[in-house]
Amino acid sequence: MTLKAKHIVEEIKGIRCTIIEKGASAERIGFLKKLLEFNHFEILVADEPVVEGSPALFTIGTTDLVFNPVIAVYELSLKTPEGGKRVSPAYWNQYTSECVDEYWEFEGK
Repeated sequence: MTLKAKHIVEEIKGIRCTIIEKGASAERIGFLKKLLEFNHFEILVADEPVVEGSPALFTIGTTDLVFNPVIAVYELSLKTPEGGKRVSPAYWNQYTSECVDEYWEFEGK
């Protein structure tokens, strides 16, 4: 659920994508998909192999090969679908529903 500094490019459904997150729950995928599509990114989602007795996990990516989520979040270049505020690291990681621009002052999880 946290931002990873490494920029990974893999294929999802035969299309090369920047991987945004792996091992994400359906709820997390819903959150990221809504956020990134609002910011005009084309999003693809793939099911990860199911391990017996564990919940379904997914990989989410964007067809924009130069997109880097770490840079986008820390540059505050993404906007929230609710009100168009700048996406902060705490919002991206779903620690809070409020955007806290001063990420060094956030005391969350």
